[in-house]
Amino acid sequence: MEVLRRSSVFAAEVMEVFDRSPTDKELVSQAKALCRDYINSRLIRAGVSWSKPEYHAPVPGGKLAEVSTILLRLGDELEYIRPNVYRNIARQLNISLHSETVVSDAFLAVAAQIFTAGITWGKVVSLYAVAAGLAVDCVRHAQPAMVHTIVDCLGEFVRKTLVAWLKRRGGWADITKCVVNTDPSLRSHWLVAAVCSFGHFLKAIFFVLLPER
Repeated sequence: MEVLRRSSVFAAEVMEVFDRSPTDKELVSQAKALCRDYINSRLIRAGVSWSKPEYHAPVPGGKLAEVSTILLRLGDELEYIRPNVYRNIARQLNISLHSETVVSDAFLAVAAQIFTAGITWGKVVSLYAVAAGLAVDCVRHAQPAMVHTIVDCLGEFVRKTLVAWLKRRGGWADITKCVVNTDPSLRSHWLVAAVCSFGHFLKAIFFVLLPER
């Protein structure tokens, strides 16, 4: 089954920020735009309405929009493997969604655990799936403002932990190298590794957060 095919249009487009070495600020800004797009997609899929005055989708036809599409499709694949892993994140972590500090600390703790053993695109996709799952929980529990908190936390984590790695790869467009063809009975190894590891991360974070609940 073809998961995703790189678009010839994507390869031919010219966007200045993608044709030169991106700055740290640009990478973080792009990370947050991708996060907002990912979260918005998952909220729509969950049938949850929310107020999103700060939401701006990537420009249609641009490279960032193409990266967003790939990220979402890889996220679909990741979530397909273990449909319950990236849902009800707050319940799995047993945290309250009424405190910005609790939500921020929990998300950053999970993010740190995900990348303890190194950085891969599979783990980056996992990070976005966690952010979206937690955002859906927040909106469902009447805490839509927390969506922006989660986006900001992801941006801060990217700034501190992922920027150098992203710059070595030329930026977010490098995720297109993850596009593969897979058989329905055999999912991509890097996705399987990401989702299997995340189950252990949730257990670890649960005990890390336990004293504060």
